[in-house]
Amino acid sequence: MDSTADNPSGRRLAALSLAALGIVFGDIGTSPLYALRECFHGEYGIAVTPANVLGVLSLIFWALLLIVTIKYLLFILRADSHGEGGVLVLTSLVKAGGADRSAVGRTLVALGLFAACLLYGDGMITPAISVLSAVEGLGHIEPAFQPHIISVTLAILTGLFLIQKHGTARVGTLFGPVILVWMIALAGLGLSQILRTPQVIKAFSPWYGLAFLLDNRLHGFVVLGAVFLVATGAEAVYADMGHFGRRPIRLTWFGLVLPCLVLNYFGQGAHLLNHPADAYHPFYAIVPSWALIPMVALATMATIIASQAVITGAFSLTSQAIQLGYLPRLRVRHTSVSHRGQIYVAPVNWLLMACTIGLVFGFQSSSKLAAAYGVAVTATMLITTTLFFVILRQHWRWSLAAAATLTSLFFAVDLSFFAANMTKIFHGAWFPLAVGLTFFTVMITWRRGSEILAVKSRKLTSSVNDFLARIGEERPERIKGQAFFLTRSRDIVPVALLQNLRHNRILHAEVFLLHIRTEEVPRVPNFEKIEVERLGSGICRIVARFGFMEQPDIDIIFSLCKGQGLDVDLDRASFFLGREKLTVGENPAMGRWRSNLFLFLSRNAMDAVGFFRIPSDKVIEVGARLEL
Repeated sequence: MDSTADNPSGRRLAALSLAALGIVFGDIGTSPLYALRECFHGEYGIAVTPANVLGVLSLIFWALLLIVTIKYLLFILRADSHGEGGVLVLTSLVKAGGADRSAVGRTLVALGLFAACLLYGDGMITPAISVLSAVEGLGHIEPAFQPHIISVTLAILTGLFLIQKHGTARVGTLFGPVILVWMIALAGLGLSQILRTPQVIKAFSPWYGLAFLLDNRLHGFVVLGAVFLVATGAEAVYADMGHFGRRPIRLTWFGLVLPCLVLNYFGQGAHLLNHPADAYHPFYAIVPSWALIPMVALATMATIIASQAVITGAFSLTSQAIQLGYLPRLRVRHTSVSHRGQIYVAPVNWLLMACTIGLVFGFQSSSKLAAAYGVAVTATMLITTTLFFVILRQHWRWSLAAAATLTSLFFAVDLSFFAANMTKIFHGAWFPLAVGLTFFTVMITWRRGSEILAVKSRKLTSSVNDFLARIGEERPERIKGQAFFLTRSRDIVPVALLQNLRHNRILHAEVFLLHIRTEEVPRVPNFEKIEVERLGSGICRIVARFGFMEQPDIDIIFSLCKGQGLDVDLDRASFFLGREKLTVGENPAMGRWRSNLFLFLSRNAMDAVGFFRIPSDKVIEVGARLEL
């Protein structure tokens, strides 16, 4: 499980660490803008007393230590698949272990899929709250700017989504340096306040956090929902592991991000000990007046970078879901030849844009948005811990006692934060849950509908062996050329081939049954991608395997086939594709509303020609009528 693929050092390690700083830690690195403020000035803000300040700081420190450092950096990051991470990867590992063969296993896989869907809600809220909290600094520079904060935020967010189709590879080189300057600024601001009020370092003791919860009881527990905001970027750390590797991520966290964040949070706390009235925005309160303008500008750039990382993550998640068969084919455009993670999915981009702008309009302030933030992330973390327990038992062969002891610690922390965030369910926290449930419904409907269609299609076709026997008996007329037929299963003859033979009563001299399948691994090595089997009678079967983070491409398939000695030529080839005309029957297997949803998705899906990049002038479509 623990991949040993790459251990960079020297300049490569430094370059990867700087890049990881910009992409991986952008979200968690901008939390100081609003996290501590919400503990004392948000919907459930608590009184600014020395005991409460030290207690909240203690909870913040131990949340960063237990959730990000111990759970994710030391343990979860080891649960990789060929160096890739993320909740979908974790789910694929559970499936690979055979867990999905039981009812409990299928539930676990469904939970993993739901956790991935919740990240869409996070992708809508993060840009809104991050950019809005940064722009709110304009009100500290000049109160006259206050009425224009929303319009400035909307302009920035609109521009951010509009540039997505052009890619961010060029400006991406600035992400690391900008976040580096941001981290240094965080540390400098915090350290200056700590030196003035050094007693704040007592908050490193966990007893202050425990005393805070005991003294404030229910109110203190509710404040945990705001404390959790310091760890909202932890899932991104795991999801982006494949781009940089564990070593650069860990080095960046321990060597820079964690110390800078802790210094800033403690610096804000030190200022509140002396100036309780500044709880309405403690971050900007510790910025000297002469530095307010450059700090607002720097904060805005940092939040844009954090938002970009989340948006790119939503694109990547969509691409993975398409390859795994949970979403219909959508056009996935690669915007960079050198950055494999730089992709663009137009429908997702416009949906994120509409919802993000709607959130800014609806909530009007980052403080109110914070009430909607956290539930989706804590739910995802709970599910991650559940799946990780299965990984410990199935893949790492830990004893039940050892696995239960470790994950019980994680469960206790995750469940506490989840329960605290659930108190905000009627203050906006329902939104990311609704988004996640909507995407989950779409995904399981598409997957189930595709399975039903596959069963219906089999009734119209035959097995490869039966077809070969029929060809041997009937000996149809053969014509020159190469005919490629895409098939859903390697052992089934596609309907398009049978229909062509039935109506035209001819076969090409060379017939290729092409089955393109997505494996439950992120990437398949080139030497394992293609399996060629000559079946006789001029018929050849090609099985092309791709990982769920790869884009199948007909040019790649042809190139790899030639490497195996197969004489295929795109100029001589014709592609016969089946096109189903779908209707909803009297008693649809999925129910009428889900069947109609599948029908809508199918009609708006990208066809195989564009998805697999097949030259359109080489395609012949053969229709068939199927009833859901």
